[in-house]
Amino acid sequence: MKSAVIVFPGSNCDRDMAVALELVTGRAPEMIWHRETELPDGLDIVAVPGGFSYGDYLRSGAMAAQSPVMRAVVQAAGRGVSVLGVCNGFQVLTEVGLLPGVLMRNAGINFVCRDVSLSVANSQSIFTSRYDQDELLSIPVAHHDGNYFADSETLGRLEGEGRVAFRYEEQVNGSANDIAGILNAEGNVLGMMPHPERMVEAAHGGTDGRRLFEGLVGTVMA
Repeated sequence: MKSAVIVFPGSNCDRDMAVALELVTGRAPEMIWHRETELPDGLDIVAVPGGFSYGDYLRSGAMAAQSPVMRAVVQAAGRGVSVLGVCNGFQVLTEVGLLPGVLMRNAGINFVCRDVSLSVANSQSIFTSRYDQDELLSIPVAHHDGNYFADSETLGRLEGEGRVAFRYEEQVNGSANDIAGILNAEGNVLGMMPHPERMVEAAHGGTDGRRLFEGLVGTVMA
């Protein structure tokens, strides 16, 4: 099992993501600087972590989407490599077109940093196979631009195709349909605002995020 974590100027959750991946896979991921133009051969998982890439200038994730390495990530996703984008990583994935929609400023214009309750909207994906349908999870959020928006046609397609992976049980940031995470049409790309990598050990206050990584690794290795 070979994984990689993309690192941008302003990333601050790359180490958290690396620790979670190593804990589950037993192997430290490759840390890939954003100026690289290629990814290592044989990758099974690419993670785009949270943080404030480029200081969130212009629009969250917009500048990071132009980094050379993201072209390689898009190509890897096209080959079927599993790609996980968390928080700022979710924003980047929408900016490069791997996922539809956009993450806007939170309703109320407040930074939200706390544990939230999520429900599993689709337990059949490679990322959610260790969860039960509609299971409630406690996962932290930490974002200022997590308000998911898409036009009605796109929302209808996401809902109809079962591509909503997670929903907020309470209104956190104004997201359409309480969406907290979505999948691409092929099911190998997940973007989510909550941070599963911050809930992988009991010392973190819970382990609800660990099963996401365990399910992903188990599915990829199957």
